[in-house]
Amino acid sequence: MNIEAAITRALPGIPRSTSPVDQIAYARDLWPRHHLAVTEGRIAEHRPGMIVWPGSTEEVAQVVRFCADEGLPLVPYGAGSGVCGGVLPDDRTVVLDLKRLSRRRSIDRQAPSVDIEAGALGIRFEEELNAEGFTLGHFPSSILCSTVGGWVAARSAGQCSGLYGKIEDMVASLECVVGRGEIVRFERRVRGPDLTPLLIGSEGVLGVVTAATLRLHPAPPARAFGAFSFPTLEAGWNAMREMFQAGLRPAVSRLYDPFDSFMARLGAVRRHRARPDAGAGASDGAAGRARGARGPGAGAAVLRGLLRAPGLLNDLVDAVGARVLRGATLILIFEGTARASADDLARAAAIAERGGARPLGEEPARHWLAHRYSVSYRQAPVFMAGAFSDTMEVAAPWSRLDALYRAVRGALGRHVFVMAHLSHAYPDGCSIYFTFAGSAPSVAEAEAKYDAAWRAALDAAIDAGGTLSHHHGVGRSKAPRLGAELGLGADVVHALRGVFDPAGIMNPGNLLPRDAAAPRRPVPPPPAAPALDAASLLVHAAGSARLGDVERALEPRGLTLGLDPGAAPREMTLDAWIAAGAPGAPDPWSDPVDHLVAGFTARLASGADLAVRPAPRRAVGPDLLALFLGMQGRVGAITSVHLRAHGASRPRALPASLPRQPPLGDAEAAWLDAVVSAARGVR
Repeated sequence: MNIEAAITRALPGIPRSTSPVDQIAYARDLWPRHHLAVTEGRIAEHRPGMIVWPGSTEEVAQVVRFCADEGLPLVPYGAGSGVCGGVLPDDRTVVLDLKRLSRRRSIDRQAPSVDIEAGALGIRFEEELNAEGFTLGHFPSSILCSTVGGWVAARSAGQCSGLYGKIEDMVASLECVVGRGEIVRFERRVRGPDLTPLLIGSEGVLGVVTAATLRLHPAPPARAFGAFSFPTLEAGWNAMREMFQAGLRPAVSRLYDPFDSFMARLGAVRRHRARPDAGAGASDGAAGRARGARGPGAGAAVLRGLLRAPGLLNDLVDAVGARVLRGATLILIFEGTARASADDLARAAAIAERGGARPLGEEPARHWLAHRYSVSYRQAPVFMAGAFSDTMEVAAPWSRLDALYRAVRGALGRHVFVMAHLSHAYPDGCSIYFTFAGSAPSVAEAEAKYDAAWRAALDAAIDAGGTLSHHHGVGRSKAPRLGAELGLGADVVHALRGVFDPAGIMNPGNLLPRDAAAPRRPVPPPPAAPALDAASLLVHAAGSARLGDVERALEPRGLTLGLDPGAAPREMTLDAWIAAGAPGAPDPWSDPVDHLVAGFTARLASGADLAVRPAPRRAVGPDLLALFLGMQGRVGAITSVHLRAHGASRPRALPASLPRQPPLGDAEAAWLDAVVSAARGVR
């Protein structure tokens, strides 16, 4: 089939290209494994058959319809800044670049919210909002080279997630092109039924996000900055946990391990001796350590040599210890009114100092903010020096964080040099962002080492009870292990794809394991009585337990589910309560950083058991809780659930006038019925 001729006949008004330059530009995203091939000159691989640039949702629908009819693979494309291999076309693939869909359709200053098309570039979008006195509050380090649609598709997190939440907390509705070219608007309903969590994080395998209504905030009038040095990384994350559980919501809270903190201090000394604007302070990666190794000279040779013995480097850092490296560094930034920000920083400082921290003043945090996006440009020098680097972000409840940190660091450390920082904290847990670098005598050996490091680290994360991704997504790099985390859940996502993409054209090979039969771990039985994870403030209870049973178990610890007693009768079972939409639960718009359910098990209508292990947030495809929350038991029954328990301290509420329960239209209802039917049949 001549793709160019066929599209020219079917879609004459849509700009398109088969230029070799365009084909190379759209052949991949920024998955670091791709960079290894590029260093060897292998740039002709994975060229798409054609790139198209639709200018409206209707034109997107035309392209989707054409590809479905012809059986052509279709890859939605934002700005190409993904790092997980989400883009890997072949010569039959049509790449759908959405950047011409960049218009702001409307803004509601009262809600406040904005309806924005998916191709809007992040930094330009935020700057336009700032000019009108608003912020989205979403600042991924890729904001200069990522789009709104990409954020939604990958379940993105921004650097200010400690106050504003992740992208899923900002979505009020989604416009999508699904199926065989149908255009549908999915509305968020905080008590369900709500299909938006199934499209958010679907990474282009269920449909094409063409626009979103996003919650806005008034631009913060003031910020308060603080930095602290902790004797150990563990002391630092214990302080972070106490801050979030005490109701504090720092927009930024980033804790760097002792080695990363030590290198940042060296960088500060160099900047002081050279010029004020050089360098970038505490960095997010080993790539920043190689800024001077920009070519085949002595510096590059030294770097390659050191990285070929990663075990020795990691052992040396461990032997030197936090005391010699002078501890771990915590960066805090609070946003809001001047008074509130200062008060919150003072409370955080008291917690930090009780944990053994030494205050470092404002400068490290101010410097971090000034260079907050620099990390996105630091990998190139490492690859130019003949080495490689990458990042891996995992997450777990606070009670499992130490085991996760040690397991993943140990697994990576056998193959590569590794550092870590904690960048997204929540009341019940935190993400760990590992940065690693390695080297080998040849590209083939480097690829083998890279693959071995990733396999070992992903297995370690799963075995330690963590989630494979907090905000980068899955792509192709983690798809082989998705079944190990989700078990039957991977089969459920396959079934959802059959609903939203019956032709099977949407980004094949991405997110989902190629084999639909995922390995399944035994689903644990429900607990006989409610059990509290005190470190994570999570209570685990059977679906048959009553709300009153859970409250009575929490009361001796001074904790509660925080429900409105008038809306949630204590004799109601947890399964019935979730099926009804969790009436009386805290309003998620008021505190987007928190969440209701961290994990659950369920029995589907088919009799099969589904388990989603507790995690503070995950980016491993659709949020499957949407199949149960407010669904009146149509898909199955909750057999156990990990719920957030609350203490006396509550965060300041973020006001929002967005509708909580928009009416369910006929089009949405039809898609809901199809989703229910597919999920009920998974075995």
